[in-house]
Amino acid sequence: MYSDIILACEAFFSEEQQDARRIFHGRGHMYDGLEHINLDWYNPVVLLTTYEESAGLVQLAQTIKAADKHDQIKSIVHQHRTSRGAPSECLLGDEISQCTVTENGLKFEVQPGVRQNAGLFLDMRPLRGWLMENSGGRNVLNLFSYTCALSVAALAGGARQVVNNDMSKPSINWGLRNHQLNGQDPRAVRSVPHNLFKSWGRIQQFGRYDTIIIDPPTRQRGSFDAERDYAAVLKKLHKLINPGADVIATINSPYLNEEYLPSLMQRYQDKLRLVGEFPASPEFVDKFPERALKIYHFKA
Repeated sequence: MYSDIILACEAFFSEEQQDARRIFHGRGHMYDGLEHINLDWYNPVVLLTTYEESAGLVQLAQTIKAADKHDQIKSIVHQHRTSRGAPSECLLGDEISQCTVTENGLKFEVQPGVRQNAGLFLDMRPLRGWLMENSGGRNVLNLFSYTCALSVAALAGGARQVVNNDMSKPSINWGLRNHQLNGQDPRAVRSVPHNLFKSWGRIQQFGRYDTIIIDPPTRQRGSFDAERDYAAVLKKLHKLINPGADVIATINSPYLNEEYLPSLMQRYQDKLRLVGEFPASPEFVDKFPERALKIYHFKA
């Protein structure tokens, strides 16, 4: 039943794996019968996420552990995304609710299984790499910053300032810990832990921006709905950007097609041209890319 997962684990754990990665992406609909399962590596934790009831998971955990030729796995956690609150249970090994993982030399705090999201979106790795290479001397605005992983990458790439905005103060504080983990100058980090739609004045106080990242939730009660609210964000951009600025805008909805966001940008900010798209991490291959994460790159 789980043979494709086992093969993926045998290939992945045949070598030492330091960096956080997705091991198996069932949600990409590339494996018949396994569309409800994802497997992620947050060294030393394997996070097994299921989106429907699944049998034989303890045995699966034991097989995953057996595939680890270098004895790297210390814990295998199962998170039930079908149940209210997305509860989790430890299937094998130690209870590890928090750990520090690496990616391209950067460090991030993650909490596998504690919340619906562990704290680091693994599909955004290519964008973090781009920010590390293209942020020298830039003033960077990170809207819906969550745990500020993209801002960490921007400062690692030489940004002179990052401004993190998220309505969740715990997420902003988590992001500050990520900046600290990487030894980044706290004077280069500005935090706006408030609802974006009530914070435009505060955001403008930190100057115009050379890079703006817009990475909102698709639909979050009391916060943001992409179909309803994205236009209101785009309408404000002309007040925030410097000439030649890069605007990175994402959308992750199976119901909004590939033309939705570029058309919206054209309507409200026609001086921003679409340069192209960033790929998601290669492990996130999807049978229906039009329904998957889309990361657009616009330039003033």
